[in-house]
Amino acid sequence: RVVNIDIHEGLTGELPSELGRLTALNSLSLEYNSLTGGLPVTLGQLTALEHLDLRNNNLSGTLPPELGLLSALQHLQLGENQFSGALPTELGRLTALYALEIEDNQFTGVLPVELGQLTGLDFLSLEGNRLSGTIPVE
Repeated sequence: RVVNIDIHEGLTGELPSELGRLTALNSLSLEYNSLTGGLPVTLGQLTALEHLDLRNNNLSGTLPPELGLLSALQHLQLGENQFSGALPTELGRLTALYALEIEDNQFTGVLPVELGQLTGLDFLSLEGNRLSGTIPVE
């Protein structure tokens, strides 16, 4: 059973939807690659996932609401990609999250008030986007 995937540099192509079958996965770190396309909705099946690091790729599209199903997620790093659109309100369900790093993308819209439910959040990086509004508090 696979619990950790850590690959830096050299990967190309899209993230396969089959990643959702690795339900024991605790950490997925694929930063500094050349991954393209969007995040598969099947990532929401990785309920044991605590660390997701996909920064410094060429990923794009909107974030799937299914990310809100990752109840064990503590650290979400999606910075320096080409994600766009509004942040899904479902991110407010990630109550174990202590770090949310989504800087240097193309996110737009108002910060969801649901982010105020992330009471354990210690680190928030939003710069380099076109987000508006105030940082929500509980």
